[in-house]
Amino acid sequence: MNGEKIIEFKGSKKGIYISIKGYENLEEIKNIITKKISKNEDFFKGAMIDTIKSDLLDDVDILVLENYLEKEYKLKFVKDEITDEVFDGIRQGNTKFLKSTLRSGAKIFFKGNVVLIGDVNPGAQVIAYGNVIITGSLRGMVHAGANGNEEAFVSANNLDPTQLRIAGKIAIPPENQDKPDIPEVAFIKNDNIVIESYTKNTLFN
Repeated sequence: MNGEKIIEFKGSKKGIYISIKGYENLEEIKNIITKKISKNEDFFKGAMIDTIKSDLLDDVDILVLENYLEKEYKLKFVKDEITDEVFDGIRQGNTKFLKSTLRSGAKIFFKGNVVLIGDVNPGAQVIAYGNVIITGSLRGMVHAGANGNEEAFVSANNLDPTQLRIAGKIAIPPENQDKPDIPEVAFIKNDNIVIESYTKNTLFN
């Protein structure tokens, strides 16, 4: 399919939306978008992007594209207004399910709970208003209860993040610490982030 037809920029009430109709190769999509923007730099300067629509790309690929466009071209994506109301659906609220491995540079943001079937590599981020559950290894940055819910928790089969946040609390695990190869959960207890496993509790100061 011709590159001009693979990716189209269309207008909406909220701004411009990007329609992707072909090509599952993410780098090829980046190249086509880059060419289109380069031809119309004045048009895209300061433009607001409503959304990226594609039946071929998954949520993680779209997030990678959003991060790329924001970083390389300073394009801004229309986001719902941030609410001051703390998300209280950590037991049965809205949940986003993703099946992927997040590589460096990828970022997930969701105003609810996030369940990721895969790994979170160093340099990747997961930010959620609710709980964050990783079925694989968590080695990137994670922020649960991001708009203030101190009852939120983070769980992973290998919990070894570069930085872990719950609500307003921040924990940076010590380096060179042996980690148990069993599922662990992090939560706030006595005003500190506590890590619980089947065998022991660990307190990040």
